[in-house]
Amino acid sequence: MLTTKVVSNKKPPLLSDSESGGSTSHEQLPFYILVNVISFAVAFTITWFFGYNSKMETGTKKVEQEENNAMNKVDLNENNKVVEITSPLKGEVLPLNEVKDEAFASGILGNGIAINPKEGVLVSPVNGVVNALLPTLHAIGITTQEGVELLIHIGMDTVKLKGEGFKAFVKQGDEIKIGQKLIEFDIDLLKSKGYCLDVPIVITNMMNYTEVICTKETNINIGENLLSIK
Repeated sequence: MLTTKVVSNKKPPLLSDSESGGSTSHEQLPFYILVNVISFAVAFTITWFFGYNSKMETGTKKVEQEENNAMNKVDLNENNKVVEITSPLKGEVLPLNEVKDEAFASGILGNGIAINPKEGVLVSPVNGVVNALLPTLHAIGITTQEGVELLIHIGMDTVKLKGEGFKAFVKQGDEIKIGQKLIEFDIDLLKSKGYCLDVPIVITNMMNYTEVICTKETNINIGENLLSIK
C-alpha cells in the first residue's frame, strides 16, 4: 500500500520558555538590555550632534551678521575717512553736556559741541546742502558732501521768538560753501529778552560714524577746526 507523507512548509515556532526550560529568555535578557542601551546612545548622539551644530550655525550666522554690520558702517564713512567741521561762529567753546537743554546735553539729538557766540553771524561750517531751515530761522540742518548731517540750533527756546531777531540768507535745498553766511541773529535782542545764547552743533546721523573729536580750544574764530568725524 502506498502511503503519502505530508510535508508541511510551516516553520517550527521559536522555542517557548517551557520548551527551552525557561533558560533562553534569561540568557537573552542582557542582549536586549544592551541593544536598548546602544539604541538610546545612538539616538542621543545624533540629536545632540545636530542640535549642537544648529546652535553653532546660529552663532556663526550672528557673528557674520555683526561683521557685515561693521563693514557696512565702515562703508558708509568711506573707510573711516575723517570729515572736518569748521566753526560757524566766533565765540567760547562749551562741552555739549553744559548746554542748558537736556535734549542736547544728554546727547539724544546727537554728539557734538556748543559755542556761546560773540557775534550774531552764523556761516556754513562745511561744503554741502541746506536740508532743513525752520520757519522761525533759529535752527538749520546741513548735509555735508561726505554725508554728515549737522543740526545747528541758535540759542535755547528761541523758537518762541517766531523769527524775531533772525534773518536768513539761504533757503532749504541751497548748496552752500564753507564760510558762506547762513543766518544773522540779534544778540542784543536775545539777551534783552533773557534767552540763553548757547549754540549746539551736533551730528544727527552718528549711527554711520564711530567717533567725534572736539577741539580743545576754549575760544574759537569762524573757519577754525571745530570737530573731526570718523
